[in-house]
Amino acid sequence: MAAAAIALWLSLAGCQGRLQPQTPLVQGTVQQIISGNSLEVTIPTLANNQIQRVRLIGLDAPSPAQRPWGKAAMDFLRQVEKQTIQLEFDLEREAPYNRLLAYVWHDGQLLNADLLAAGHALLDSRLPNIRYDGELRRAQESARLQGLGIWDPANPMRQTPDEFQETRTP
Repeated sequence: MAAAAIALWLSLAGCQGRLQPQTPLVQGTVQQIISGNSLEVTIPTLANNQIQRVRLIGLDAPSPAQRPWGKAAMDFLRQVEKQTIQLEFDLEREAPYNRLLAYVWHDGQLLNADLLAAGHALLDSRLPNIRYDGELRRAQESARLQGLGIWDPANPMRQTPDEFQETRTP
């Protein structure tokens, strides 16, 4: 009974139509993958075609040192390296460490949700940036139910990225 309910829920979630951006997009080119949730992007509309660090909204990926999950998250993002992407901003646009906060679109797909759906990150919902919270939750739940990436029962991630960082700092 529970398996049937989950299958129905997942099929209904998938039938809601293709996700579309809700606000104007800013085009950029990914120069480098910094981590499983941060990219360096050239944004032509900024002065001097400036490179800007962008942190993906709504997720927390394992640190590159958190193996094998951090490397897997970075490898997943490498699909957009040197590619044109579109950035969509929510209410809060800037993050600590001089980074922009954005939803990243590539080929009509929300990369933030794709990273969660592949099991390469944890949902990290933070007000006021919750525009796609429902979609991001469904993506994470799908990965969890399928045992993908960090949810793999044979090799689950046992520490959140924050917990991992706390054990590494003196």
